[in-house]
Amino acid sequence: MKAETEVVQGADKQFKTKKTKRNDRSSSHLRETLAGLAFVGPMLIGTSILVLFPMVASFILSFTDWNFVSGYTNATFVGFENFITLFNNDVFLKSLGNNFILIIAIPIGLVISLGIAVIINKYIYFKDVFKVIFFMPFISSVVAVAVVFRVLFHPSQGPVNQFLMSLGFENPPGWIADTAFSLPSVMIIMIWTSIGFNLIIYLAGLQNIPKELYEAAQIDGASAWYQFTKITVPLVSTTTFFLLVAGVISSFKMFDLILVLTNGGPANSTMIPVVYLYEQAFLELKTGYASAIALVMFIIILIITYIQFVGQKKWVNY
Repeated sequence: MKAETEVVQGADKQFKTKKTKRNDRSSSHLRETLAGLAFVGPMLIGTSILVLFPMVASFILSFTDWNFVSGYTNATFVGFENFITLFNNDVFLKSLGNNFILIIAIPIGLVISLGIAVIINKYIYFKDVFKVIFFMPFISSVVAVAVVFRVLFHPSQGPVNQFLMSLGFENPPGWIADTAFSLPSVMIIMIWTSIGFNLIIYLAGLQNIPKELYEAAQIDGASAWYQFTKITVPLVSTTTFFLLVAGVISSFKMFDLILVLTNGGPANSTMIPVVYLYEQAFLELKTGYASAIALVMFIIILIITYIQFVGQKKWVNY
């Protein structure tokens, strides 16, 4: 009988020990969960309030006739009327075409950036100094850059045209004051400001290419151009793909530069959808119509990004 009692007591003690361990694990898991939520919570709340809610609200408002001054109670559902009006609007269609032209500047900037990165990586000492020099335009204030280029590209008194006239050009371009050259002027500034960021990323990618590949190519008598096209370009294709996607998306957000530099002019020659959206939302107070513009831009960026991800399978080497 005593032995049976001891067995029961031992089993009971073992059960209590396991239960205590389970409780401890559960308590520890709860503390870890609460700690994780404490760290993630602020970002989650901020993302929900500043990103997710505005996205959902913009989607709903795109089907309404409303301005933010009158309050949500005065919103009138109009269905697809905003979108029909939008795609019959010449200014919006022109701005959309301008934005697609701006995308051309992205691959041009990538080619220039890769070339400079290769030169710095192979032939330049004091690489860090050149990194800082080329990176400065990227971290500079866009407003300051726009103001400086407004002076540089002044059609008559600007240093650029003064230099061209000193070389013998009697009628240099009007740059941002000329409808034919205003958009190329913006593209030049885009390329100049983006080189620094692209350069830093490309230099990081070039550091990961094994030197043995270049040594083997040199032993086989491969030229520098052959090494660049057959080794460098394919092995930094993942970097190029990342910069291409990021650059295309950023081209649809070229708001501050356009607004300060040309304000969409002259004659809407530099108007892009994001500037047109700003005008409709905050100057014309057509919030529902502006939300429709935002939704169309979102869909266009989504489609372009999807095409890039599908197309990269044919030229990106992982």
